Amino acid sequence: MNSRRRYAIVGTGGRSVMYFNAILEAYRDHAQLVGLCDISPTRMAWYSRLAVEHHHLSPVPRYIVGDFDNMVREQKPDVVIVTSMDSTHHEYIIRAMELGCDVISEKPMTIDAAKINAIFEAISRTGRKLRVAFNYRYAPVASALRELLARGEIGRILAVDFSWVLDTRHGADYFRRWHAQKDKSGGLLVHKATHHFDLVNWWIDSYPSTVFAMGDLKFYGRKAAEVRGEHYTYDRYTGHPEAQQDPFYFPVDGSSAEYAWATLKELYYDAEKDSGYIRDRNVFGDHVTIEDTMAVMVRYRNNVVMNYSLIAYCPWEGYRVAITGNRGRAELYVKHGSHIIAGQSDRELAAAQDQGLVEQLRVFPMFGTPYDVKIPQVEGAHGGGDTLILQNLFLPDPPPDPLCRAASHIDGAASLLVGISANESIRAGMPVQCDRLVRLPCV
Repeated sequence: MNSRRRYAIVGTGGRSVMYFNAILEAYRDHAQLVGLCDISPTRMAWYSRLAVEHHHLSPVPRYIVGDFDNMVREQKPDVVIVTSMDSTHHEYIIRAMELGCDVISEKPMTIDAAKINAIFEAISRTGRKLRVAFNYRYAPVASALRELLARGEIGRILAVDFSWVLDTRHGADYFRRWHAQKDKSGGLLVHKATHHFDLVNWWIDSYPSTVFAMGDLKFYGRKAAEVRGEHYTYDRYTGHPEAQQDPFYFPVDGSSAEYAWATLKELYYDAEKDSGYIRDRNVFGDHVTIEDTMAVMVRYRNNVVMNYSLIAYCPWEGYRVAITGNRGRAELYVKHGSHIIAGQSDRELAAAQDQGLVEQLRVFPMFGTPYDVKIPQVEGAHGGGDTLILQNLFLPDPPPDPLCRAASHIDGAASLLVGISANESIRAGMPVQCDRLVRLPCV
């Protein structure tokens, strides 16, 4: 009797590579991939070909998005993995549950309050389970900070200062893709910062109550470029010789040795004929509707306050977070070795990040001598976080998790609540009471 859990994946862009490889490689004794669903037959065919040629398996059954229900009924997955465009996550989460499946969703769980509430209602109605894949929780450096805070090394937490900067390779990539459109991604305060807000919620063990934010498009987009005296005549980079002199040049047709990843060409360029999706839009185009410069203030239910900033056009990439308590201060500094672009393999991501990666966690006791905290090293992308989260997701009996890193739908909503409240605050120019948008349970 086959005891492996059955999985189907909806959304076969670059972000699904991690789950696809995990099911077919490291966890093949416990997991079986029984279906793929996407808008693009070309993308699904690429994945299915990998299963046949690299893993010597039968072709994976493939379904166009309109046939999602048929896929679930015919292939009978136990779990549906949702890695589609952010604005569609709720559709597949809810429908999978209605059809009797549990769900694993890529972050963010969704992009606005109405969709969060619809997911909550579906969970209550169907009794199904939803996990949100917050891999940063599993990064050893983030876990090390969680451990020292839980031990009370700095006493009762009072304040958080968190600054994240994206470089002009990784940061720019959000402005080439569908993420540049707020109605599809919720903006960087939802799509990207949901990671960061989840970490803070987890570190301080609380949920947000009040948010005030400011945000602008200062660097990317056509208007910002024209203010600097820059003018671009091309909407995309591929196929335009003059674009090759642009420092943001990013072709996806395999013509550049620097960007000649199979995933770029085969998942995106070759799939344009059936997906209609252009992966390499000019970062200074009219399509950009998200912010690239953001500042957020948050008060939490436990009265901790946070200053947060996110900038998407810096010369280096990484973050600094300082958490101050009544007995000291913990400071975490991380400089990433390279940018991350969805679609690179786990090995490529890990190798890129290892080049120049700097991680430092230091504790400053209130009346004592500062000391550094040793950070364990784990192989894998996202600082080793991907390796550990995949264990937790796919092993039938995962290792004990005293840090409570497994994220539920409540955690997914709590992280989003900062971002969607910040978006509302930017729009209205006023502080936002989070419970007005989504009511989370007491903690």
